[in-house]
Amino acid sequence: MIRVLLADDQALVRAGFRALLDAQPDIEVVAEAADGREALTLVGQLRPDLVMMDIRMPVLDGLAATRRITSRPELTSVRVVMLTTFELDDYVFEALRAGASGFLVKDTEPDELLRATRAVVAGDALLSPGVTRRLIAEFAARSKAPEQTLPLAGLTDREREVLALVGLGLSNEEIARRLVLSPLTAKTHVSRAMVKLGARDRAQLVVAAYESGLVRPGWLG
Repeated sequence: MIRVLLADDQALVRAGFRALLDAQPDIEVVAEAADGREALTLVGQLRPDLVMMDIRMPVLDGLAATRRITSRPELTSVRVVMLTTFELDDYVFEALRAGASGFLVKDTEPDELLRATRAVVAGDALLSPGVTRRLIAEFAARSKAPEQTLPLAGLTDREREVLALVGLGLSNEEIARRLVLSPLTAKTHVSRAMVKLGARDRAQLVVAAYESGLVRPGWLG
């Protein structure tokens, strides 16, 4: 059973998401929060599998709440998906830096919401290739120059290649075709890169690829 916590200051949004999620046999909404501080408290108490977190909330915003959740070792298994009104929200890149596994637009289609819920809990980043290229390039271009903040020296040449392609939004299957590998081998390289970089999930590899300077904004490989 996938246990979900909904954090949004709009009761109507929470009610709509709850109705859809609770109707699924494998998903349960365990709690709701109206602000980031309440969400943080509930996450500590309930340890849900997934938090759907609005970026803009009173008392403590979603970005700060996400940063606090992902910084706590005992909450490593908790995934956070940011909820936003617009696809290219100014805070989305910062949310990924803070440890979010991806983002959803609030008016997303029901089927996409359910698919996303299951995908994130399974360990996938909620960033389609097209959105990854557009979103990350847009906000990485606005941020400061890349710094070597992560120990990329610990990666093999092949793992660096794979990390760069993850940064471009390629799936394991696309990486396999690009590098003439089997999908399983590509997945193994991605997993090893995650372990070496201490990345929570694939979304963090995307951020790492840009922040290390391995991939530059606007580069399509």
